[in-house]
Amino acid sequence: MTPMADKGISLRELDPRDRYKLLCGVVVPRPIALVTTLDENGAVNAAPFSFFNVFSESPALVVLGLQHKPDHSPKDTTRNIHRDGEFVVHMVDEALSVAMNDCAVDFPSGDSEVAATGLATLPSIDVRVPRLAAAPFALECRRHVVLTFSPDRELLVGEVLRVHAREGLVDETNMYVDLDAYRPIGRMFGNLYTTQRDTFELVRESHAQWLARQDARELKDA
Repeated sequence: MTPMADKGISLRELDPRDRYKLLCGVVVPRPIALVTTLDENGAVNAAPFSFFNVFSESPALVVLGLQHKPDHSPKDTTRNIHRDGEFVVHMVDEALSVAMNDCAVDFPSGDSEVAATGLATLPSIDVRVPRLAAAPFALECRRHVVLTFSPDRELLVGEVLRVHAREGLVDETNMYVDLDAYRPIGRMFGNLYTTQRDTFELVRESHAQWLARQDARELKDA
Protein backbone atom coordinates (compact mmCIF):
# COMPACT_ATOMS: atom_id res chain seq x y z
CA MET A 1 0.00 0.00 0.00
CA THR A 2 1.34 3.43 -0.93
CA PRO A 3 1.77 5.59 2.18
CA MET A 4 -0.72 8.45 2.43
CA ALA A 5 2.17 10.89 2.74
CA ASP A 6 3.34 9.89 -0.74
CA LYS A 7 0.07 9.84 -2.66
CA GLY A 8 -1.90 12.44 -0.72
CA ILE A 9 -5.67 12.35 -0.26
CA SER A 10 -7.91 13.00 -3.25
CA LEU A 11 -10.83 15.05 -2.00
CA ARG A 12 -12.83 14.11 -5.08
CA GLU A 13 -12.82 10.52 -3.83
CA LEU A 14 -14.16 11.45 -0.38
CA ASP A 15 -17.80 11.91 0.48
CA PRO A 16 -18.77 15.39 1.73
CA ARG A 17 -18.79 14.37 5.38
CA ASP A 18 -15.23 13.03 5.25
CA ARG A 19 -14.08 16.11 3.32
CA TYR A 20 -15.59 18.26 6.05
CA LYS A 21 -13.84 16.31 8.82
CA LEU A 22 -10.50 16.44 7.04
CA LEU A 23 -10.56 20.12 6.13
CA CYS A 24 -11.86 21.21 9.54
CA GLY A 25 -9.16 19.17 11.23
CA VAL A 26 -6.43 20.58 9.01
CA VAL A 27 -7.33 24.28 8.92
CA VAL A 28 -7.16 25.15 12.62
CA PRO A 29 -7.69 27.23 14.60
CA ARG A 30 -10.39 29.18 12.79
CA PRO A 31 -11.84 32.48 14.01
CA ILE A 32 -15.50 32.46 14.96
CA ALA A 33 -18.09 34.97 13.77
CA LEU A 34 -21.31 35.20 15.75
CA VAL A 35 -23.57 36.86 13.19
CA THR A 36 -26.77 38.76 13.90
CA THR A 37 -29.42 39.53 11.28
CA LEU A 38 -33.04 40.69 11.30
CA ASP A 39 -35.86 38.48 10.06
CA GLU A 40 -38.90 39.79 8.20
CA ASN A 41 -40.73 40.33 11.50
CA GLY A 42 -37.91 42.23 13.16
CA ALA A 43 -36.69 39.37 15.37
CA VAL A 44 -32.92 39.22 15.89
CA ASN A 45 -31.32 36.02 14.62
CA ALA A 46 -27.85 34.95 15.80
CA ALA A 47 -25.71 32.13 14.41
CA PRO A 48 -22.00 31.19 14.73
CA PHE A 49 -19.74 30.61 11.71
CA SER A 50 -16.18 29.27 11.67
CA PHE A 51 -15.95 29.34 7.88
CA PHE A 52 -15.08 33.00 8.29
CA ASN A 53 -12.21 35.43 8.02
CA VAL A 54 -11.16 38.98 7.23
CA PHE A 55 -10.36 39.26 3.53
CA SER A 56 -9.10 42.78 2.88
CA GLU A 57 -8.56 46.15 4.52
CA SER A 58 -8.98 48.33 1.42
CA PRO A 59 -11.85 47.88 0.95
CA ALA A 60 -12.57 46.44 4.39
CA LEU A 61 -14.07 43.02 3.65
CA VAL A 62 -14.98 39.86 5.54
CA VAL A 63 -16.03 36.50 4.09
CA LEU A 64 -18.55 33.98 5.41
CA GLY A 65 -19.21 30.46 4.17
CA LEU A 66 -22.98 29.96 4.12
CA GLN A 67 -24.39 26.43 4.26
CA HIS A 68 -28.00 25.59 3.40
CA LYS A 69 -30.29 23.10 5.12
CA PRO A 70 -30.35 19.44 3.99
CA ASP A 71 -33.38 20.23 1.79
CA HIS A 72 -31.29 22.97 0.07
CA SER A 73 -33.39 25.79 1.54
CA PRO A 74 -31.44 28.72 3.03
CA LYS A 75 -30.95 29.01 6.77
CA ASP A 76 -32.21 32.09 8.61
CA THR A 77 -28.95 34.05 8.41
CA THR A 78 -28.62 33.47 4.66
CA ARG A 79 -32.24 34.33 3.97
CA ASN A 80 -32.06 37.51 6.03
CA ILE A 81 -28.87 38.72 4.37
CA HIS A 82 -30.26 38.00 0.91
CA ARG A 83 -33.34 40.05 1.76
CA ASP A 84 -31.86 43.01 3.65
CA GLY A 85 -28.15 42.96 2.79
CA GLU A 86 -27.12 43.82 6.37
CA PHE A 87 -25.52 41.87 9.22
CA VAL A 88 -23.26 42.31 12.23
CA VAL A 89 -20.25 40.06 12.87
CA HIS A 90 -19.31 39.60 16.52
CA MET A 91 -15.97 38.19 17.55
CA VAL A 92 -16.18 35.58 20.29
CA ASP A 93 -14.12 35.68 23.46
CA GLU A 94 -13.95 33.17 26.31
CA ALA A 95 -16.78 34.89 28.19
CA LEU A 96 -19.12 34.69 25.18
CA SER A 97 -18.30 31.08 24.26
CA VAL A 98 -21.22 29.36 26.00
CA ALA A 99 -23.80 31.78 24.58
CA MET A 100 -22.21 31.38 21.14
CA ASN A 101 -22.61 27.62 21.38
CA ASP A 102 -26.22 28.02 22.50
CA CYS A 103 -26.88 30.08 19.37
CA ALA A 104 -25.83 27.03 17.31
CA VAL A 105 -28.88 25.09 18.56
CA ASP A 106 -31.30 24.34 15.71
CA PHE A 107 -34.12 26.55 16.96
CA PRO A 108 -37.25 26.59 14.78
CA SER A 109 -37.11 29.13 11.97
CA GLY A 110 -38.39 32.46 13.23
CA ASP A 111 -37.36 31.87 16.84
CA SER A 112 -34.80 34.41 18.05
CA GLU A 113 -31.60 32.88 19.40
CA VAL A 114 -30.88 36.23 21.02
CA ALA A 115 -34.14 36.15 22.95
CA ALA A 116 -33.74 32.46 23.83
CA THR A 117 -30.23 32.94 25.24
CA GLY A 118 -30.98 36.23 26.97
CA LEU A 119 -28.26 38.15 25.13
CA ALA A 120 -28.68 41.92 25.42
CA THR A 121 -28.45 44.04 22.28
CA LEU A 122 -27.41 47.59 21.45
CA PRO A 123 -28.36 49.66 18.40
CA SER A 124 -25.94 49.76 15.50
CA ILE A 125 -25.18 52.98 13.64
CA ASP A 126 -24.76 52.17 9.95
CA VAL A 127 -27.08 49.15 9.73
CA ARG A 128 -30.48 48.33 11.19
CA VAL A 129 -29.32 45.03 12.67
CA PRO A 130 -28.65 45.29 16.43
CA ARG A 131 -25.31 44.26 17.90
CA LEU A 132 -24.64 42.11 20.95
CA ALA A 133 -23.65 44.04 24.05
CA ALA A 134 -21.50 41.20 25.42
CA ALA A 135 -19.23 40.88 22.36
CA PRO A 136 -15.67 42.21 22.58
CA PHE A 137 -15.88 43.42 18.98
CA ALA A 138 -18.85 44.00 16.67
CA LEU A 139 -18.42 44.66 12.94
CA GLU A 140 -21.33 46.35 11.20
CA CYS A 141 -21.43 44.92 7.68
CA ARG A 142 -23.23 45.31 4.39
CA ARG A 143 -23.47 42.60 1.75
CA HIS A 144 -20.99 43.21 -1.07
CA VAL A 145 -21.43 40.11 -3.19
CA VAL A 146 -22.65 36.53 -2.80
CA LEU A 147 -21.12 33.73 -4.88
CA THR A 148 -23.03 30.46 -5.31
CA PHE A 149 -20.94 27.30 -5.72
CA SER A 150 -23.54 24.56 -5.22
CA PRO A 151 -27.16 24.16 -4.09
CA ASP A 152 -25.83 24.04 -0.52
CA ARG A 153 -22.89 26.44 -0.43
CA GLU A 154 -22.54 30.19 -0.89
CA LEU A 155 -19.69 32.57 -0.17
CA LEU A 156 -20.70 35.93 1.25
CA VAL A 157 -18.35 38.89 0.94
CA GLY A 158 -19.35 41.73 3.22
CA GLU A 159 -18.04 45.27 3.59
CA VAL A 160 -17.20 46.30 7.15
CA LEU A 161 -18.68 49.74 7.76
CA ARG A 162 -17.92 50.25 11.45
CA VAL A 163 -16.16 48.43 14.30
CA HIS A 164 -17.37 48.62 17.90
CA ALA A 165 -14.85 47.64 20.59
CA ARG A 166 -15.25 46.97 24.28
CA GLU A 167 -13.61 49.70 26.32
CA GLY A 168 -9.92 49.08 26.87
CA LEU A 169 -9.39 46.66 23.98
CA VAL A 170 -8.07 49.11 21.36
CA ASP A 171 -5.37 51.75 21.71
CA GLU A 172 -6.87 54.44 19.49
CA THR A 173 -3.51 56.19 19.05
CA ASN A 174 -2.12 53.28 17.01
CA MET A 175 -5.13 50.90 16.57
CA TYR A 176 -3.34 48.06 18.36
CA VAL A 177 -5.54 45.48 20.10
CA ASP A 178 -4.73 44.28 23.62
CA LEU A 179 -4.75 40.52 23.04
CA ASP A 180 -4.43 39.69 26.74
CA ALA A 181 -7.59 41.68 27.50
CA TYR A 182 -9.36 40.44 24.36
CA ARG A 183 -9.04 36.67 25.07
CA PRO A 184 -10.54 35.40 21.79
CA ILE A 185 -11.30 31.75 21.14
CA GLY A 186 -10.93 29.73 17.95
CA ARG A 187 -12.71 26.72 16.48
CA MET A 188 -10.78 23.48 16.20
CA PHE A 189 -12.76 20.40 15.10
CA GLY A 190 -15.65 18.43 16.51
CA ASN A 191 -16.52 19.93 19.89
CA LEU A 192 -13.05 21.37 20.47
CA TYR A 193 -12.18 25.04 20.81
CA THR A 194 -8.95 26.80 21.68
CA THR A 195 -7.85 29.94 23.49
CA GLN A 196 -5.15 32.36 22.37
CA ARG A 197 -3.23 32.50 25.64
CA ASP A 198 -0.01 30.86 24.41
CA THR A 199 1.60 33.09 21.78
CA PHE A 200 5.10 33.72 20.46
CA GLU A 201 6.67 36.39 18.29
CA LEU A 202 8.52 36.21 14.97
CA VAL A 203 9.83 39.43 13.44
CA ARG A 204 9.40 39.73 9.68
CA GLU A 205 12.73 40.79 8.21
CA SER A 206 13.61 42.68 5.07
CA HIS A 207 15.71 40.84 2.50
CA ALA A 208 18.77 42.84 3.56
CA GLN A 209 18.24 41.89 7.21
CA TRP A 210 17.84 38.24 6.29
CA LEU A 211 21.07 38.27 4.24
CA ALA A 212 22.94 39.95 7.09
CA ARG A 213 21.74 37.27 9.48
CA GLN A 214 22.90 34.51 7.11
CA ASP A 215 26.31 36.20 6.75
CA ALA A 216 26.64 36.45 10.53
CA ARG A 217 25.76 32.78 10.91
CA GLU A 218 28.35 31.74 8.29
CA LEU A 219 31.04 33.81 10.03
CA LYS A 220 30.15 32.20 13.34
CA ASP A 221 30.32 28.71 11.86
CA ALA A 222 33.59 29.36 10.01
